[in-house]
Amino acid sequence: MSEAAIHLSNCSIRVYSFNTVVVGSGAAGLNAADCLHRFGQTDIALVTENMNAGTSRNTGSDKQTYYKLTLSGGSPDSVREMAQTLFDGQCVDGDLALCEAALSSQSFFRLVELGVPFPQNRYGEYVGYKTDHDPRQRATSIGPYTSRKMTECLEQAVRARGIRIFDHMQVIRILTEGDQFFGLLCLDLSSPGDPERRFVAFNCKNVIYATGGPAGIYADSSYPESQLGSTGVALEAGVAGKNLTEWQYGLASLSPRWNVSGTYMQVLPRFISTDPDGRNEREFLQDYFPDEADLLSRIFLKGYEWPFDVRKVAGGSSIIDLLVHQETSKGRRVFLDFRHNPGKVENIRFDLLSDAARNYLEKAGACFGTPIERLGHMNQPAVDFYRERGVDLSREPLEIALCAQHNNGGLAINCWWETNVKGFFAVGEVSCSHGVYRPGGSALNAGQVGSLRAARYIAARRTGEPMPLEAFRQKAQPHLARLLQQAEQILNTAEDNIGALWEQATVQMSRYGAAIRNIDHIQQTIEETKKTLTGFWQLARANSPERLSPAFRLYDVLLCQYVYLSAMKNYVEKGGKSRGSALYTDMAGTKPHPSLPDMFTFQLDDGALGSQVQEVLYRDGACRFTWRPVRPIPEEEGFFENVWRAYRENQNIDD
Repeated sequence: MSEAAIHLSNCSIRVYSFNTVVVGSGAAGLNAADCLHRFGQTDIALVTENMNAGTSRNTGSDKQTYYKLTLSGGSPDSVREMAQTLFDGQCVDGDLALCEAALSSQSFFRLVELGVPFPQNRYGEYVGYKTDHDPRQRATSIGPYTSRKMTECLEQAVRARGIRIFDHMQVIRILTEGDQFFGLLCLDLSSPGDPERRFVAFNCKNVIYATGGPAGIYADSSYPESQLGSTGVALEAGVAGKNLTEWQYGLASLSPRWNVSGTYMQVLPRFISTDPDGRNEREFLQDYFPDEADLLSRIFLKGYEWPFDVRKVAGGSSIIDLLVHQETSKGRRVFLDFRHNPGKVENIRFDLLSDAARNYLEKAGACFGTPIERLGHMNQPAVDFYRERGVDLSREPLEIALCAQHNNGGLAINCWWETNVKGFFAVGEVSCSHGVYRPGGSALNAGQVGSLRAARYIAARRTGEPMPLEAFRQKAQPHLARLLQQAEQILNTAEDNIGALWEQATVQMSRYGAAIRNIDHIQQTIEETKKTLTGFWQLARANSPERLSPAFRLYDVLLCQYVYLSAMKNYVEKGGKSRGSALYTDMAGTKPHPSLPDMFTFQLDDGALGSQVQEVLYRDGACRFTWRPVRPIPEEEGFFENVWRAYRENQNIDD
């Protein structure tokens, strides 16, 4: 590491030089730093906006899942079979699926060694359970805060190694020349008011980008408020996007942001909606489900089938997501009421429920009382979670909406998690190793495996010093000059419209570019977003240096929205239909219920595009799309002597 400065006409920019900078302090970023150091690449640093922010540390669910190879019992499993499960999710590259399966056990046991208390039986088997889209029992959990504990243990490992951490640094520009990465420009969040310390540059040969999904593009979100993402500036720098249309949406509380999956639904809460001021309460689900047992059985299934899935709308539980979305689209507010049974009946007829619901509740000993009484009996920590955050479910309803939860798409990567830009690696949710569907918990495994793969490649093939300071200065100077000019434009005012522009953009994205998508609305939103983006530096106004951070973040959000919406439009033009967690309005299709509005008319995708990947490059304000076949699962020659020889020669790390 070296420290220097670049002197411009009216200020000085600090420059730090490293072989590799890891951006992000979630589970994937911390693991990348730990692995790099373990593999011998010690000229590294970790850059983060806030060590205690982000999704890994601040999110969870009723029982947050980690997905890995089966490690208990007599049921057969194999690396190839797990890879096939991941590959079957559609639009998944087979080499990535194979890596995630092959390294799942190694990554899992590394977490165990670091202190994550995954449950094992008296004989040492790490027991599992079945999660969504999982034919085996590969899932495990330590409760609602699995990823938080992972992050805490990984942070301890990073700090024990003495790895340099730059906290309160917001990446606002990624520096590339052609298809080669060479550095980062950051806003120092601890000194925005000091022009001499406001901006910082990192001169580095490699970056491992672990900034999480682009949560900030949506208003209705189950991501923690501290998770915003930085995908836009990567797209602007020429990094390709992949499968950007594929998201996961589901019902979540708005304050605090938390998925209302699992037990929250299995205890059969009452769904109510009100006017914006909380009046005119009504149980809107009963308008569509006159049969009480049918309604209750579908509510129960939402616990198992939490993500919105278009395949589960007709005759399934995902119609509840549509009905909630319809109420909020009318300007009404939707709540879960755990104080009363649906219909305010004193006693539910549990014997009339579906077999799955009745058997589960009977085994849990929960065929009694009100939803809050059942929830306390089955999962008291789920009650405590909200009480600790100021929401007493025994006294007040819980406001919910259909929210963005996870981006299955992201930045395009190869089997070493390197992007099309040399030296730029993307790991965790910001990268794309998933497709349309994925087993629950596979994202945590993907983050650990991807960061391991990127670190191994860098330590073996991309060692050495970054470019000399003078060469970096010459390449970075035009980027710095433009950055200083943009900051001056934004600050040269007494006004502040960042909040208003942000709300307008994110509300519009939730309305037209989330789970329910209409091509006409998408086209209109693309045009409006492009107009704002094109004139952003003249339009945006910040009345203090502290407002530079949300201003640069808003630019990232708008850029990301433009590319993601364009990807949705291109998907429809390619002939794509409703699939995964996205319903595309199609008047040639059918409505799941005759009294629903036309916006819910759709056709299910027939899988024709499931073996293809959509990729996009953003250049000069425009998106260029290409479609290619998925890469198949590799059929590697497994003769031991040959593999051993190649491993001795080059560790089987190819370019």
